[in-house]
Amino acid sequence: MEKGQRVIALGFFDGVHLGHAALLRAARELAAKYNVEPAVISFDTPPGKTVDGEPVPMINSPLDRADIMRRIFGIEDLIFLHFDDELRHMAWDRFVEWLKTDFGAVCLVAGYDFRFGYRGAGTAELLREKCVELGLGCHIVPPVLSDGEPVSSTRIRSLLIEGRCRRACELLGHRHLLTDAVRSGYRFGRTLGTPTINMRFDDGVLIPRHGVYIAEAHILKTGQCFPTVTNIGVRPTVGGKTAVSVESHLLGFEGNLYGALIRVEFYKFLRDEIKFPKIELLRDQIRADAAETLRFFDRNPIDPFDY
Repeated sequence: MEKGQRVIALGFFDGVHLGHAALLRAARELAAKYNVEPAVISFDTPPGKTVDGEPVPMINSPLDRADIMRRIFGIEDLIFLHFDDELRHMAWDRFVEWLKTDFGAVCLVAGYDFRFGYRGAGTAELLREKCVELGLGCHIVPPVLSDGEPVSSTRIRSLLIEGRCRRACELLGHRHLLTDAVRSGYRFGRTLGTPTINMRFDDGVLIPRHGVYIAEAHILKTGQCFPTVTNIGVRPTVGGKTAVSVESHLLGFEGNLYGALIRVEFYKFLRDEIKFPKIELLRDQIRADAAETLRFFDRNPIDPFDY
């Protein structure tokens, strides 16, 4: 294998959805052909903004984006460029030259709608032409369609906001997830007999529809996983706050997880977050949610998309 040379997949890869999967698989296949390493070059912050200038909320944190590309797609060489003023103002053709000289690119992989360089002047077609000029391979991936429309991060964000977790996961091609170290919480769940772990979405990461989800918690240090009832919201029954928390009740787990790194994978939106008039009603509902979660996993032991 040629050292220091790469087949590089280009993009931001927000959510690492089915469209991105096509790029990553192509990069791996071409890397084997060229006998070099497959790699991803992305950015640490999103280069795009909405019309009003506000940053677009990301589907995943940088930690989760990298985890998905490594764990699911087997690409270890991930390069996250800092999107500073120098990179923002770099001409598109200079960017391609930079990939060859500084990153050892022998072939570049990009999506049909890839835009790059100052003010997005670079296009997939210009990338192809520049690669020919530089003697680089180039592979442009066509759109991956679902229901006749290209799979996109924008579509998936809308689905998550609506609570359509199953459909979002279908377009992602994997579970929507959140990884975080367990934080100190209110410990209120213990008084109900339903202890929870507390997590948060990073700033700038999309918060899905508030409510209760069927999920699965993976304890990364031990490799254990547990069916989980997860609430995303502000805890209205017990004097909810404005800050959104993610509280998960791990079914069948006993112990202390403070500080542990946990990955929660969301399977299904179960119900909206509700303000109960009595604490006892909240306790009963959590137990009912737990029972429904266990039934769900009993029905779907092999293919959790099939529900």
